[in-house]
Amino acid sequence: MFSLKSLANFFAKNKEESVLGVDIGSSSLKVVQLRKKQGRVVLETYGELALGPYGGAEVGQSMNLSAEQIIETLKDLLREAKVTTKSCGVSIPFARSLLTLVELPYRKNPDEQKTVIQLEARKYVPVPVSEVQLDWFIVPAETPSEDIALRGKVEVLIVAVHNDELKFLQNVIAGAGLTASFYEIEIFSTIRAAVEEPVKPVMVLDIGAASTKTYVVERGIVALSHAISVGSQDITRAISISGNVSIAQAEILKKEKGLGEGDFGSPELVFSRIFSEARRVLIQYEMAHKKSITSIVLTGGGGITKELDEYAKKVFSIDVHVADPFAKTEAPAFMRSVLESIGPEFAVAVGLALRKLEGV
Repeated sequence: MFSLKSLANFFAKNKEESVLGVDIGSSSLKVVQLRKKQGRVVLETYGELALGPYGGAEVGQSMNLSAEQIIETLKDLLREAKVTTKSCGVSIPFARSLLTLVELPYRKNPDEQKTVIQLEARKYVPVPVSEVQLDWFIVPAETPSEDIALRGKVEVLIVAVHNDELKFLQNVIAGAGLTASFYEIEIFSTIRAAVEEPVKPVMVLDIGAASTKTYVVERGIVALSHAISVGSQDITRAISISGNVSIAQAEILKKEKGLGEGDFGSPELVFSRIFSEARRVLIQYEMAHKKSITSIVLTGGGGITKELDEYAKKVFSIDVHVADPFAKTEAPAFMRSVLESIGPEFAVAVGLALRKLEGV
């Protein structure tokens, strides 16, 4: 059920009419239901519920809830969003997975190459291989095959997810009365929904509640990934302190005022920490690969902060834009402005539903 190789085929046929993407985040649950109609992707419904209130905390705060509490939240969300399908794809948190790009010995024979990868992968997985679901993807080469054979090396993206994490998610999905056909690490869902550039290197800044995921995507492949231990809940706290308001009020101010209006210097300091480390990752990639990152995509809950893209442009001095995953769907014109404003939060759920819809 956990498969990375199937990322290579985004456009297989699917007989089901409606599909669901379920994003189980650290501070909220999000769902997006899509349907294929005459070759077009139609948005049927979407919804989000904060986990904080279910764990005795406020909206926007990262929570570590039990399976039973998440099941309760998910059931409420499915009901409130009026979800009509049981068939879904489910996100795996980046923090609960291992993702690494390594260079391994090249073997012309596919079976020999598979054996090399399986043996070498053990060096990168910090727990016994029997405790994880292991997968890999051989990165398509930029150079001709004879150059690869001469060099004797091939790049492989290795992915591992602990069995306990998969079991936890399976219990949640079953408890909510859903049926999952696949589980996918959130990075790949985000790429599918938010990255338009097919070849050149792009950096994605996924600003989640508890942390920020930074990764470079080149030719549709994750070439570099890094986690920053600062997220949107830190920004909310900063607004709460500097504005002397509650966490709930600060969450609203983050979306409505952001870095534009008002005296909210503290959140800018938090973003400065995030961007400083992201810039270090960017420079590291550019120096190692001798090529420039062409643009930055902002996504995740923190990505909806007003004026953030303009601030980021000043910091990075390259093109920066906010993800608009709902642009890949058909919806009533009057909803477009709302969907655009909330889009970054729903990138994972949209990406999951797109994969499910296309039968990958």
